[in-house]
Amino acid sequence: MTATSARPDTATAHEFAQTPAAGERRRPRLPFSPWHLLLAPLALVFAVPLVWLVLSSVMSNAEINRFPPALWPSGIDLGGYRYVLGNAMFPRWFLNSLIVSAVTVAANLVFGSLAGYAFARMRFAGSRVLMGLMLATMAVPFQLTMIPTFLVMKKLGLIDTLGALIVPSLVTPFAVFLLRQFFLSLPRELEEAAWIDGCSRLRVLWRIVLPLSRPALATVAVLTFLTTWNDLTWPLIAINHDTQYTLQLGLTTFQGQHHTQWAAVMAGNVITVLPVLLAFLGAQKTFIQSITSSGLKG
Repeated sequence: MTATSARPDTATAHEFAQTPAAGERRRPRLPFSPWHLLLAPLALVFAVPLVWLVLSSVMSNAEINRFPPALWPSGIDLGGYRYVLGNAMFPRWFLNSLIVSAVTVAANLVFGSLAGYAFARMRFAGSRVLMGLMLATMAVPFQLTMIPTFLVMKKLGLIDTLGALIVPSLVTPFAVFLLRQFFLSLPRELEEAAWIDGCSRLRVLWRIVLPLSRPALATVAVLTFLTTWNDLTWPLIAINHDTQYTLQLGLTTFQGQHHTQWAAVMAGNVITVLPVLLAFLGAQKTFIQSITSSGLKG
């Protein structure tokens, strides 16, 4: 009888021990990260200029020039898009920008990978000094180097050609530095195993290192494309003939001293922003991984 009567008390004590105290009860969890409460309003603030750009591209010049400015179009006016797309040179400008950006991105991925891997894995005389000098060039403003660069391009006979826009950007210190830092985070054991199997350094880089470095490569590609596509200063100096204009340089022709086609400028900017936006959205996942990852997981 005593043993039988003790069982309910033991079960009750066990249940009481498993019941959380009042102060230890689970707090209601949000369906999203608390950081979103801060990031969402900031995202809206940064999106306002882009939204206004799209809205103003479907306004007429009268609405854009009105004071106070119109925040919402009274109707959809595609005159700006017709003006831009009806310009015979616009497809040529778009193609020039695409060629320059694609070649620059490909060159930075190739040369940046080779140089970054050499600085990360190979030890040679003066490697640290060369790395320091290369990083120091990132602190030099472009305004100090554009005249020497122009003179070099003139000696090479590349002025007023797309080559003048491509050659100075074939490899950038940022691409080399970013890829070097990512290569340092990769375990050496994988490379050593490949060397034992008889792989050369180039084959190790191609078969082992680069497949593991897709996030860093995507980051270099997106940022290089963004910088090259939006560049205006250097094309303005190196290009004279309108057939060699890039898209950014061609859009400046819509602005005159006495009259500006603001609807066409806004429509052209919308078309210009679309490739950059699509490139970032396509590489967003790997772009974030390159920032958050360090080496292999699992």
